[in-house]
Amino acid sequence: MRIAVAGEAAPARTLAPILYNLDVDCIGLSHGTGADQILKSYCNEIHFIGTGRGSGFQKRSRSKIAYLVLKDILKAVKALKGKKIDLLLTCGNAGDVRKGLCAANILKIPVLHLEQDIYNPIETIAFAEMVTAPSPYYKNYLEKNYQLKNVQNIGGYPAVSYIKSLSLEDPAAIIDKYGVEDFILLVLGGDLKPNQLPVLIKTMESLNFPVLIVPFRFDSSKIRSMIKSSRIIVLEGFVDLPSIMNASKAIVYGAGMGITLEAAALETPAIKISGFHDKHSSVDISKKVGIPVAAICDIPKYLPDLKKPKSKDLLQDAEKAVKKCVYLINNFSKEKTTKSGFKSFKKIWEARSRYR
Repeated sequence: MRIAVAGEAAPARTLAPILYNLDVDCIGLSHGTGADQILKSYCNEIHFIGTGRGSGFQKRSRSKIAYLVLKDILKAVKALKGKKIDLLLTCGNAGDVRKGLCAANILKIPVLHLEQDIYNPIETIAFAEMVTAPSPYYKNYLEKNYQLKNVQNIGGYPAVSYIKSLSLEDPAAIIDKYGVEDFILLVLGGDLKPNQLPVLIKTMESLNFPVLIVPFRFDSSKIRSMIKSSRIIVLEGFVDLPSIMNASKAIVYGAGMGITLEAAALETPAIKISGFHDKHSSVDISKKVGIPVAAICDIPKYLPDLKKPKSKDLLQDAEKAVKKCVYLINNFSKEKTTKSGFKSFKKIWEARSRYR
């Protein structure tokens, strides 16, 4: 069997334990920074198909964005064409899914999409032959609210299995590398808007701790220009985020599923910043494992009493989910498959419009 996978770094962590348990030839479509580092152990070849829309400070016209997306779709088509791919795996709710899924539909390659965000999926999953959900409740939500067909419950989040298996750098080495002790890690992800950042930076400066910032979705130089404290360090490029998370005293993050699952799996005390995705499966998980979801102004209040998240159930469910995904892939040609189509596409598009 020959398959392809498309993903950014966080979705790649979901795909990795599944690929580990498969006996297939695999082509990787790497999107953004860091996905190739995760996928290279499981793929015969990797092709870069672009990145996201850029930093949160960068404004682009819709026509410019459409041009860039189309350009990346053509990269994906070129990477997959003529390779006799039996199945494309996608995961997440970002541009990697849109580009990979569009390319697969052009080439008539069936798609299995692993949905995790639930309340904010990407609209193109309406054209996947099969979609998975991490629980019966989420399966019902996808079917009822977006009229998606052929949704399979896998019962968990495979990424937790991957995170738990990682070989992490010694915390002492991390402390020595960045020259900080008892530090707080601040992760600036897609659940933050640029106008929130000045207040967030000032709040972190008010804490009596050194802070390392990973500016995922934002330009590091712009973030650095907001900082007045010498105790705050902005990191650049691809970093070993799980090792830094593991070495930190606590994590403060404005992001979704990827960081939430990592914080939970690593059992590092964390605060999730309440963002514009007020209804999101990462919020559900945070509450389940004991990660507080707080407004920026309340971060100093929550910090002193943070406890380790509880990850035991997440790990057990993750291992079951990996097995279910492996079964679905190996038996995909025998499974009933149905594209949901334009009606479902429209439902998801309308639901996403409130975040634009």
